Amino acid sequence: MIGARQGAMTGLRRLVAAAMSRDLCAFVVPGADVARAHGLDLAGAGLHLVATPRHASVLVIFGPLPAGLRDAASIAYAQMPRPRAILALGPVDVGPLPTPDAIGPLTQSGLVTALADLRRVLAEGSFRPEVQDYDAPALQTRTEFTCPMHPQIVSDEPGNCPICGMTLVPRETASASHTGHAMPGTDHPMPSEGPAHAMAARHDPSDHVVAEASTETAAQYTCPMHPEVISDEPGACPKCGMTLVPVGAQDEHGGHGDGGGGHGAHSGHGGGPEIEGIEANFMSMVDLTRDMPASPDGLKMEWIDVPFGPFFPGLPGGLRLDLILDGDAVAEAKAESQMGSGDLLPEAGMTPEAFVDRLAALSPLSPVAYRELACRALERAAGQSAAADTANARVAAVERERIASHLNWLAGFGAQTGCGWLEAGAGALQKALRTADMDEIARLAPRIATFLRRVHRTPLLHDKLSGVGRLTGGGALSGPAARASGEAVDARSDDPVLTALGFVVLTGTGGDALARLTQRTREITQSLDLISKAGAIEVPMPMEIGTASGDGDAVVETPRGAARLRLTLTDGKITAAQIGTPTAAHIALIGAVTEGRELGDALTAIGSLDISPWEMTA
Repeated sequence: MIGARQGAMTGLRRLVAAAMSRDLCAFVVPGADVARAHGLDLAGAGLHLVATPRHASVLVIFGPLPAGLRDAASIAYAQMPRPRAILALGPVDVGPLPTPDAIGPLTQSGLVTALADLRRVLAEGSFRPEVQDYDAPALQTRTEFTCPMHPQIVSDEPGNCPICGMTLVPRETASASHTGHAMPGTDHPMPSEGPAHAMAARHDPSDHVVAEASTETAAQYTCPMHPEVISDEPGACPKCGMTLVPVGAQDEHGGHGDGGGGHGAHSGHGGGPEIEGIEANFMSMVDLTRDMPASPDGLKMEWIDVPFGPFFPGLPGGLRLDLILDGDAVAEAKAESQMGSGDLLPEAGMTPEAFVDRLAALSPLSPVAYRELACRALERAAGQSAAADTANARVAAVERERIASHLNWLAGFGAQTGCGWLEAGAGALQKALRTADMDEIARLAPRIATFLRRVHRTPLLHDKLSGVGRLTGGGALSGPAARASGEAVDARSDDPVLTALGFVVLTGTGGDALARLTQRTREITQSLDLISKAGAIEVPMPMEIGTASGDGDAVVETPRGAARLRLTLTDGKITAAQIGTPTAAHIALIGAVTEGRELGDALTAIGSLDISPWEMTA
């Protein structure tokens, strides 16, 4: 066991190891939402989920894992206290991580079997006389060289500054693979350069140029707390009532007045007058905050950069946020997926079956919808169409996934907002429904309806979500987020199969987080009705297209919005493909729903968008 704690396995330590093996605390990568989407019940298997690797004894990884997340997972593993172990499910390339202590297939039975193996490993090997340190490559430092006068000049080798000729000086920095940002909830190292450095970069030295005071001018008086107040006569400060003191009075006490060309009372750099109760080098808050940005309420303070993700509880696994906070409010927000660009068509000439499977695997939160998208594009390129009963059954499978996806979102949203019953109830229903047949769905429908009524009748949810993350509609909106804002945007409205089943676009009002929750619950009920009318359910599979050639376009309304695919068939093989998903539009909305909001409300608003960082965007 590579993550063992140093020490001989004595009798007492055997007891400790046995106890630890029974009570496993797991940090999940890439996130609980992906685990639920794969049908895994982590708690039911005996794992206690924790929000930070500092509290975890097991790092649970579901594969395949993109390279960017492997680096982040290695940082999480480095944060875990020993003894620590790795459990990997599915086809996982753990990258810089040590070899997993237990592995298994990406199924519930595989999880249970792998956990049994892991418990034996922990019980027998939690302590070892000799252990090896683990140094995550993403946390390793390297030496670079920079100019003291021109910090924008950075070189991998020593030398001279090309601007001023000064000798470059060495400094240590994170390795190229490390982003340098912490992940709240995982206690990762914070960057060495933050908003204070950004402020310094924006600072204009001319803002603090102080004219030299002539020794021949008449005496002037200023307020120690408000140095911008200047008077030719003694008196009281009109802002705070403090007695005005002579400008340059500090010279009498050995200070540095303006007459010497230094920083005087107006500079805010140690030139304030000496009065009783205030140090000679006192710097007023006016000078401290002179160049800082002003908040909407007029208060000036330093803004701080706070990164979240990619494993922050309550947010989609793989989503990276960079929030600039003005106090407890969000001043600016950026977000990006840490999944990498991926490769939709790794090689020209893929078979239809391989292409459909690949597109589904690249979208683990909604694989059925993307299978249907690929099948439709292939059929149109080949000039084919599915039989009516097959088309109905495939539509029903997409609607089943829509219900499961919305329930999965409700479970994650419950975890983020602190509603334990919402997380547990939605998670249980999602697990039961994700692969259910027609009869099972009919039996689950009353349970789902009862659960949704409870959601609507919960005052806490209404109070917490009302008015949060309001969106007014527009071209950038897609899926439930658009429909909750009153936009009748739904690719299903142009689908003749769904039109025949009686589909109509549901829209809401309000456009806030509460409206988006209500929209998804209404769509769950609608999808149950559409499945019942379809009469059968079948996972989409590509038709036999032979050696057909042509171009095909298709659009499918996924649980998060419309996805579009265009591909080219050449002699029965896919030679080109382009895809567009709701991800880019939803990530672009993060600024609109967060800026100016208190941090807790901002995170709730982001969660309400139901972003999938896994979706391909190119």
